[in-house]
Amino acid sequence: MTPAPHILRMDKDAATSRTDELADVLCDAVDGGASVSFLPPLDRDAAREFWTGVSQAVAIGRRILLAAEVDGRLRGTVQIDLVALPNQPHRAEIMKLLVHRQARRRGIGRRLMLAAEREALAAGRTLLTLDTRAGDAAEPLYRALGYQLAGVIPRYARNGAGDLDDTAIYYKELRQTGR
Repeated sequence: MTPAPHILRMDKDAATSRTDELADVLCDAVDGGASVSFLPPLDRDAAREFWTGVSQAVAIGRRILLAAEVDGRLRGTVQIDLVALPNQPHRAEIMKLLVHRQARRRGIGRRLMLAAEREALAAGRTLLTLDTRAGDAAEPLYRALGYQLAGVIPRYARNGAGDLDDTAIYYKELRQTGR
C-alpha cells in the first residue's frame, strides 16, 4: 500500500534546493501529454528555468507553491497565483496541477487541490479560476471538487502533435468559515 502524500508549502529556498525534482515532475507531465504551456519533449534546462521563475514569484509573495511528497520524493505540484490587481484582491488562479505519471490515481491531485483551496482562503482569496485542455483527464477532478465551467475557448493552445486544442475555463467560489 502506498503511503499518503505529504503536502508541503515550498518557500523560495525549498523550491530552489529541489529544482531538479520539480523539473522531473514537469518534464514527466509534459512528455506524458499534459497541456501545461510546454511542448514535448521538454528540455530539462527549460524546465529548471521555469522553476527558477516560480521560485522568484514565491519569494516576492506573488505565488504559492505546494508540493506532494511520497517517500521523500516530490510526486506532484500545484501553484496559486495571487492576482495582484487592485480591483481583484479576492481572486487567485490555480496553475499547473502536475502529478508524476508513476504516482497518478492515488489522490495526489485531489489533496493538492484541497490544500490549494485552504492556502487561497488563508491568503484572503475567495474566488479561484483555472484552465485546462477541454476533455482532459483532470476535468472530472475539478468538477468533483465543485469547480464550475465558465466556458470553452476554441483552438486555444497547441498540443504535442501540433493541433490546436480547446481550453475549458473553470471557477470556484470558496466559503470562509466563521463569518
